Amino acid sequence: MTNPSSPLRWKKDGWIHYSFSASLAWLEKTGKKRYGQHFEIQEKDHGIIYKLLIYAIGDSENMLKHGLHPAKGILLSGPIGCGKTSLMHLVNYFFPVHQRYSIQSARQITINFVRQGYEVLHTYTNGSYQFKANGYQARTYCFDDIGIERPVNYFGNECNVMGEILLSRYDHFIHRKMMTHLTTNLSASELEGLYGNRLRSRMREMFNLISFERNSVDKRQ
Repeated sequence: MTNPSSPLRWKKDGWIHYSFSASLAWLEKTGKKRYGQHFEIQEKDHGIIYKLLIYAIGDSENMLKHGLHPAKGILLSGPIGCGKTSLMHLVNYFFPVHQRYSIQSARQITINFVRQGYEVLHTYTNGSYQFKANGYQARTYCFDDIGIERPVNYFGNECNVMGEILLSRYDHFIHRKMMTHLTTNLSASELEGLYGNRLRSRMREMFNLISFERNSVDKRQ
């Protein structure tokens, strides 16, 4: 990521270069339009944002420096109100069009399961493909706020909905390179307590962990 004066990106010798400072300005301007004038990009969050942006634009050299793997998704963790969801919405615009994701609330998916049953699981697993000119392409989802949902009963059968979805998407990740992103308020140990060690070990294979400080203040206040 270079730092020219032009906004967001500029082209030279056929290559697209990005300006981090201009990208920050764009994020704040767009965030204010979307979330209100109280939205701001804080300097202490620049490191988190930098990692998200170099991942989104596919800056392999800087990803390597920061321990990010391009074939893994993002697991963005941090306390309530630190800005995880809004950042994932805004950073989505920096991805190439074919890599952009749909953001879905984990809580809403669980509610939909209670209403619609196992078809909801199919939507985000085996049914999560779309036909393109070069064949079937896996849909990329960002599941927002995983861990706030709880196991639910469907006709007497208990189901940890997000746990089942993530386990199935792991299989598709291994065999078809299906990409998934997550946001969560929970730590790795808390996720293990909720979903079990089996899923946690798979999550290490599926995700790059990017974390806000646990004492980050609630920006909504």
